[in-house]
Amino acid sequence: MKNKFRILKILITVILFGFLLSFSLKRFNNKSMEKVSVNLIKTKNPVYFIDEKDIKDIVKKSNPTKRIGDINIPELEKKLNQLPAVDSANVYLNLNGNLNLDIKQRVPAFRLTKDDRDFYVDEKGVEFPISKNYSFPCMLVTGNVKQSEYVKLAELISKIDRDEFSKKYFIGISKKKDNYELLTSEGYFKVEIGDLEKIDLKVKGFKAFVEKYLIHQEPEKYTKVSLKYDNQIVTTLNPNFKENDSIIAVGKKELAMLPVINQKKADAQKIENKTKTN
Repeated sequence: MKNKFRILKILITVILFGFLLSFSLKRFNNKSMEKVSVNLIKTKNPVYFIDEKDIKDIVKKSNPTKRIGDINIPELEKKLNQLPAVDSANVYLNLNGNLNLDIKQRVPAFRLTKDDRDFYVDEKGVEFPISKNYSFPCMLVTGNVKQSEYVKLAELISKIDRDEFSKKYFIGISKKKDNYELLTSEGYFKVEIGDLEKIDLKVKGFKAFVEKYLIHQEPEKYTKVSLKYDNQIVTTLNPNFKENDSIIAVGKKELAMLPVINQKKADAQKIENKTKTN
C-alpha cells in the first residue's frame, strides 16, 4: 500500500512539474525579444566587413513578430554562416529573452586578381568578395593561381609579414604560367622563386644576396634575381642601366664568338680523326 502511495505521489509531482514547465515555456515563447546583442569577435588583425546594423536587419526579417517562440535559431544561424565575410556564427537565447549572436569575420590572407575577377582569400583558402565600403590592407597577388595553391600562398605571405626583412622588400606577388615572382619595394627588379616549395631556403638565400652583395650596388642594376634553382642565385642585368653597358657588350662578344670557337673545335676534331686513321 505504501509503495502504491509513493508511486502516486511521484506521478502527481511529475504531472505538476510538466504542467508548470509547459506553462512557463508557453509564457516564455509568447514573450517579445528584449534585446538583440551582436558580438563581433575580435581577430588578430581587425576587420570591418560586417556591420552590426546589417546583422540586426537579418534577425528582424527572419522574425518579424519579434516573439521568442517564432525564432528559428538553426535557420538564422545557417543564414549568417552563408554570408561571404562570415567565418563562423553562433546564435543562442538567454533565459531573460535576449538573443545573442557571436560572429567571427574572415580575415584576408591576400587579395587576388585572376581572370578579370578581384577578391580576397583567407588563410583557409576560402574566396570571398571585396567590399564597397571597406578595404583590408593585404598583399596583392596577380595571375592564374590555382585554388589548391591558396593555403600555401597564404602561408608564404604570413611568413613575409612576420619577418621584418621580407616585409620591407616584398610588396606583391605575381604568377606567370607555373612561376611565382615576388615584387619588390625597390621597384627595379623581381625575385623569381619558381614554385611554392622550399620557401624558407629561398628567402634566406635572397637575404644573404642582399646583405652580402646587393647592398653595395645600385638596385637598378638588375631586372630579375632568380632563386628557383637549388643552391644558386641567378641574376639578370638591366640593359637600360648605363653601368651594365660594358658587361653586356662583353657578353655579346662572347656569344658572337661561340660559332667560331665551335667551328674551330670541329675542324680540330676532323684533323685528329684523320691522323688516327692514317
